[in-house]
Amino acid sequence: MTKAEKSFLFDLLETPSPTGFEMPGQKVWAKYVGKYADSVECDAYGSTWATLKGRSDKIVMLEAHADEIGYMIKHISKDGFLYLDRVGGSDAATGRGRRLQILGDKGTVDGIIGNTAIHLRRDSLGSEKAPKVHELWVDIGASGADEVAQMGLRVGHPAVYADTPMEIRDKRVVSRAVDNRIGGFMIAQVLKKLASAKSKPAFTLVCLNSVQEEIGGYGAKMATHRLQPDVCICTDVTHATDTPGLSAEQYGKVTMGGGPTVTHGTASHPLVVNRLIEVAEKKKIPLQHEASSRFTGTDTDSIYHSREGVPSALVSIPLRCMHSVVETVDYQDIETTAGLMAGFVESLKTKDLFHQTL
Repeated sequence: MTKAEKSFLFDLLETPSPTGFEMPGQKVWAKYVGKYADSVECDAYGSTWATLKGRSDKIVMLEAHADEIGYMIKHISKDGFLYLDRVGGSDAATGRGRRLQILGDKGTVDGIIGNTAIHLRRDSLGSEKAPKVHELWVDIGASGADEVAQMGLRVGHPAVYADTPMEIRDKRVVSRAVDNRIGGFMIAQVLKKLASAKSKPAFTLVCLNSVQEEIGGYGAKMATHRLQPDVCICTDVTHATDTPGLSAEQYGKVTMGGGPTVTHGTASHPLVVNRLIEVAEKKKIPLQHEASSRFTGTDTDSIYHSREGVPSALVSIPLRCMHSVVETVDYQDIETTAGLMAGFVESLKTKDLFHQTL
């Protein structure tokens, strides 16, 4: 990864973009891909896509999601404390004692989610449970509700944790919002690589950075209906199950540093999956396998049944500590996952149809 590429990745990770409020991050992404794409557009809700024209009008879509989990102001008390609701799958159990960025009308307001001192909880420690989200309180240094309003905050403003990226031994990146800013980063790198190739790809390439995945995949659904791709590779994070306490029998075996995973079943079209396996074998990319008996829990579920159906597959990158401020991915997995998607696009011929036959 070059210095410029790492700078782009860290910019994406640092820019708050909770579900429903994704445009700050989308602008960072659009500025980067705009240097390589033939066009960059967005829809009414902010899903943004970059297009690289190919030798045909057939469209191969690479999709990631731009939004991150977070919180939203639910109530402001008369003494100036804020109370929260979740945006997406935020884990209230890890919320206490964390720094928060609140995105208000007058800019970012810093605050903390309070944590009552252990000394004052001594009598209840034996029976203490993880807090419910409505029990979390936020201190922004205000003495009353009027002062909160003067700071540009009201009910409905979003917030994200203030944690920023760090590296472990120059081989792993740790941050909030790796889910799924890393996907947007990887599809941008594929676009950059193919834009500098000697010949155009057979299919026109559309890289879609969708909104609102964390609450149901609605951005991908809207954009796919509009763009009508002929085939799609969705990329997201998946659970690396190689940490203590996780059972392979229950969760499957996915290893960080072991390369991307491909998901089998439900939304994943067998012919698209087979092509990915062929590409991985040809390019000697390590490939891990996951099973999806009902649904993938990603935008793939929204994309594959759009209109008359879009042949799709899910390619994921192993992630430790999902939906936390220490989400962790391996740089080598970033390279191999992006390489697999680039190889898939390069493998396409204008005659390719990923349709089942009788």
